[in-house]
Amino acid sequence: MEVLGKILGSIRIFFAGIWLVMRIVLEYFGIISDGNDRTTGIKDLREEYKKTNYR
Repeated sequence: MEVLGKILGSIRIFFAGIWLVMRIVLEYFGIISDGNDRTTGIKDLREEYKKTNYR
């Protein structure tokens, strides 16, 4: 019974890690957004770079 609890705990941690990676990727591409909108800084930097027309 103790082994089953450890296995279920490991599986729970594994799927939590998978979910975290998926959220980071989805937030990076702007598909989803949390209240903090951490990706805004990256998008702003890209827009600034496009506006300056570096050659």
